Amino acid sequence: MLLKRSFCCYLFLNFVFSFSTMPIAASAFSTRVRTQEAEALLKWKKSLSGQSQYLLSSWMLSSSNITSSNTSTNSCSWEGIRCNIAGSVTGINLTSIGLRGTLHEFNFSSLPNLSSLDLHDNELFGNIPPSIFTLCNLTFINLGYNQLSGRIPPEVGNSTMLNVLSFSNNLLSGPVPSTLGNLNNLSLLYLGNNRLTGPIPPELGKLNFLSELRLNLNNLTGSIPASTGNLTGLKILSLYGNQLSGPLPREINNLTHLVLFFLSNNSISGFLPKHICHGGILEDFCASNNHFTGTVPKGLKNCTSLTRLRLDRNHLIGNISEDFGIYPVLDYIDLSYNNFHGEVSPNWGKCRLLTSLKISDNLLVGVIPPEIGGSSLLHVLDLSNNKLVGKIPYELGNLKSLFNLTLSGNSLSGEIPPGIGMLPDMAYLDLARNCLNGSIPVQLGYCLKMFYLNLSSNQLNGSIPDAIGELVSLQVALDLSRNTLSGEIPWRLGNLIKLEILDLSNNELTGPIPSTFDNLNSLRLVDVSRNDLEGPLPNNEAFLKASPEAFQGNAQLCGNHSGLTLCPSSIESQKERRISILVIMMPLVGVSIILSIVVIILYTMKSGKTKMSKEPEDSHQGNLFAIWSYDGKLVYEDIKEATEGFDNKYCIGVGGSGSVYRAELSTGQVVAVKELHTFHCFNLQNPNIFENEVKALTKIRHRNIVKLYGFCSHVERSILIYEYLERGSLAKILQDVEQAKDLDWAKRINVVKGVAKALYYLHHDCRPPIIHRDISSKNILLDRKYEAHVSDFGTARFLQLDSSNWTGLAGTYGYIAPELAYTMKVTDKCEVYSFGVLTLETIMGHHPCEIMCCLSSSSPLGSSSSSSSATLSMLPSHVQNLPFSNLLDERLPVPTPEIAEEVATIIKLGFACLNANPLLRPTMEQIYIELLARRLPSIESRHELALGQVQNQGVQEQEDKTTSMTM
Repeated sequence: MLLKRSFCCYLFLNFVFSFSTMPIAASAFSTRVRTQEAEALLKWKKSLSGQSQYLLSSWMLSSSNITSSNTSTNSCSWEGIRCNIAGSVTGINLTSIGLRGTLHEFNFSSLPNLSSLDLHDNELFGNIPPSIFTLCNLTFINLGYNQLSGRIPPEVGNSTMLNVLSFSNNLLSGPVPSTLGNLNNLSLLYLGNNRLTGPIPPELGKLNFLSELRLNLNNLTGSIPASTGNLTGLKILSLYGNQLSGPLPREINNLTHLVLFFLSNNSISGFLPKHICHGGILEDFCASNNHFTGTVPKGLKNCTSLTRLRLDRNHLIGNISEDFGIYPVLDYIDLSYNNFHGEVSPNWGKCRLLTSLKISDNLLVGVIPPEIGGSSLLHVLDLSNNKLVGKIPYELGNLKSLFNLTLSGNSLSGEIPPGIGMLPDMAYLDLARNCLNGSIPVQLGYCLKMFYLNLSSNQLNGSIPDAIGELVSLQVALDLSRNTLSGEIPWRLGNLIKLEILDLSNNELTGPIPSTFDNLNSLRLVDVSRNDLEGPLPNNEAFLKASPEAFQGNAQLCGNHSGLTLCPSSIESQKERRISILVIMMPLVGVSIILSIVVIILYTMKSGKTKMSKEPEDSHQGNLFAIWSYDGKLVYEDIKEATEGFDNKYCIGVGGSGSVYRAELSTGQVVAVKELHTFHCFNLQNPNIFENEVKALTKIRHRNIVKLYGFCSHVERSILIYEYLERGSLAKILQDVEQAKDLDWAKRINVVKGVAKALYYLHHDCRPPIIHRDISSKNILLDRKYEAHVSDFGTARFLQLDSSNWTGLAGTYGYIAPELAYTMKVTDKCEVYSFGVLTLETIMGHHPCEIMCCLSSSSPLGSSSSSSSATLSMLPSHVQNLPFSNLLDERLPVPTPEIAEEVATIIKLGFACLNANPLLRPTMEQIYIELLARRLPSIESRHELALGQVQNQGVQEQEDKTTSMTM
C-alpha cells in the first residue's frame, strides 16, 4: 500500500515538474520559430526589386528584436503579416501594392503555421514553387493577377486543407493537374485567364464542396467531363473562352444550384441542358458563339430569376414567340444569329427592367408588337435582318431611354413615326433596307445626340428636311441613298461639321450642291451620284478627291474634277484672267528689263570695290521667319524676351531633340517654342531643304495636328514655334493619377479617334504621304477640350535630310516597329505599329510592354493577307484570352455598356496594329473606317468578357457595316 502511494506521489510530482517547465520550452520553441520565420521573410524581401523593398520598409528586425518576448517588436508588426498568440506567422496578405520579383527565394518550409497566403494583384513572375504545398495548415492561396508562368505543380494536391485556391490571370501553361481532385475541402477554384491546355480533368468531380469553378479564358480542349455533374453545390461555373467541343454531358442537369453559367466562345455542340434553371435561381446564362442546335429548353422559358441571357451565334431553332416567357428582372438578352422563327412576342414589353433586346439575323415574321413600348428602360432594340412587316409602332416613341434602334433589313412599310425624333437619347438610328415611305420626319432634327443616321434603300419621298442640319453631333454617317427624295439639298447640312460619310446617291435631288458644304472639313467619303444636281462642286477636299463614280448621273454638275466639265463661269473667267494678265504683264516686263540692267551695272561696280563676304548665308539663317506676315526678327526678339533668354523656369518639357518653352508674346498670344539641342542644329547641313520642309508643314491644315506658326534656323540656336495646348502631353496626363481620372473613357476614345484621323490624313490625304516616325504618348498633346493633336511633326525628317524610304532608327523606344531594327526601311505600317502601342496605352493607362513581348512572335514574316478582316482577326490565342478588365485603366470606373463597346473595338484594333508581320497590319484607312463603322453587341458582365470574344463577335458585323456605308 505504501509502495503504491509512493508511486502515485512520484507521478504527481513528475507531472507538476513537467507542467512547470512547459512555458520555458514552449517559449524557446516559439522564439526559434519566430526567428526562422523572420529570416525567411527578410530573405525573400531582399530578392525583390528595389521598389518592392521600399514598399516593405516595415520589414526590419534587429537581433535584439528576434529574441525579445515582446511580440509587438517581431515580424508580427510588419505590414501584411498576421500571427497567432504564440507569435508565429499564420497569414501573409500583401495585395495590390506593386511587388515585383519571384517566389524562388521564399523558404516556405520556415513558416510551418502559415494558413493564408494572399499576394494577388502584384507583379510577381517566375514559377510557382512546389514547396508552398508542403505546408499542411494552408487553407487559402491567392496568387492571381500576377505574371507567374510555368506549370501548376502537381504537388498542389498535397494541401488537402485548402478551401480557396486562385491562380487566375497569370501566364500559367500546361495541363490542369488531376491532383486537384485530392482537395476535398476546396470551395473556390479559380484558374481562369491563363494558357492552360489539355482536357478538364475528370478528377475535379470529386470536389464535393466546390461552389465556384472558373476555368475560363484558357486553351482547354475536349469535352466537359460527365463527372462535372457531381459538383451539385456549384453556384458559378465559368468555362467560356476555351476550345471545348462535343455535347454537354447529361449530368450537367444535376447542377441545380447554378447562379452564373458561362459557356460562350467555345465549339460546344448538341442541345442546351434541359434542366438549366431547375433550381429557380439562375441569373446569368451565356452560351453564345458555339454550335448548339435544337430548341430552347422549357426550363429557360420559366426561369424568372434570369437577369442576363445570351444565346446568340448558334444554330438554335424553334418558335421564338412560344419558347420564351416573361422575365421580371431580365436586363439583357441576345438571341441574334440563330434560326428562330415565329413572331416577336408582346411579352418582351412586360420585361420592365430590360435594357437590351437583340434578335437580329433570324427568321422572324409578323409585325413589331406595340407592347414593346412598355419596356420603358430599353436602351438597345435590334431586330434587323429578319422578315418583319407592317409599320413601325408609334409606341416606340415612349422608349425615352432608347439609344440604339436598328430595324434594317426587313420589309417594314408605312411612315417613320415622328415620335422617334422626340427620343432625347437617340444616337444610332438604322432603318435601312425596308419599304418605308412618306417623308423624313422633321422631328428627327430634335435628336441632338444622333451620331449615325441611315435611312437608305427605302421608298422615302419629299425633300430632305432642313432640320437634319441641326444634328450637329452627326459624325459616323448620314446615309439617305436609294430613295426617291426630291428638291434641293438644304444648305443647313453645311452645319454638320463633324460628319465624315455623306451618301445622298440614287435619289431625285435637283439644284446645286450648297456652297456651305465648303465647311464640312471632317468629310472623308461622299456620294451624290444618280441625281439631277447642277452647278459647281463645293470647294471641299472630300468632293475634290472623290472618285468620278461619286458624281455620275448628274449631267449638269461641273467643276475641276475628272469626269466633269469645267463650269462655264470658270472658262470665261480663265479667258478674262489671261487678257488681264497680258495687259498687266507687258508694262511690267519692260520695267523689269530696265531694272535688271541697272542692278547688273551696280553689282559690277560694287564687286570692283569690295570682296564678297561669306557671312550672308549665316545672317540669312538668323532671320527665316518667312512664314510670318510680319518681321521675323522682331518676333524672335519677342520670344527671347518672353522667355527671359530661354530661362528654365519657362521650360514645360524636354525631349530627345530639344526643350519646349511657354512664351506669351507682347500681343498676348501664347505659343510653344521648341529649341533644338545644339548637336541637332549643327546637323542642318542644307538650309534650303530645311526651309522647304518647314514651308511644306505650314501647308498642312488638320485639327488634330499641332499648327506650326514659324521657325528660326541659326548656327547657334534653331527654334520651332507651335500653337500652345493647355493640357500638355498624353504621357504626362496618364502618369498623374488625378489627371488620368479626369481623362474618362469618352475622352480617351476621342483621343484615339483624333490621332487616327491625323494619321489617316498624313498617310492617305497628303501627296506625297507623310510619315511622322515618332508617334508616342509624349508627342500627343491635348487642348482645353481634351482634343488630341499630333505634335513634333516632321522634326525627325528635318534631321535626316538625305533620307526618303531608308533611314536611321528614329522614334521613341517602346513604340518603334520591330522590323525597323533590321530593315531600316520606313513604311506607313511602321507608324501603324506605333499607333497600336499608343492606342493600348491610352486605354490601359500605361505602356503595354508585357503585351508587346507576347505579340512579338505571333505572326511569321512572309505570310500575307489582303483582307481587312483577316488582318483584324489574326490574334494569338493567349492574347485573345486576355480579359477585358485587365486591359482597362483601373483608375477609372467600369465603362457603361455603350462606352464599353467602343473601348472593345479600340482594343481589338490596337492588337491588330501590333502584328509582328507588317503586311498583316491594317492601314490607317482601314483603322479609320473601322472606328467610324463600329457596331458591336453590348459586352457581357465584366468577369465574362475577353478580347477574343469581342473580336469573334464583332469583326463580321463591322465589315458589313463598313460595306454598307461605303457603297
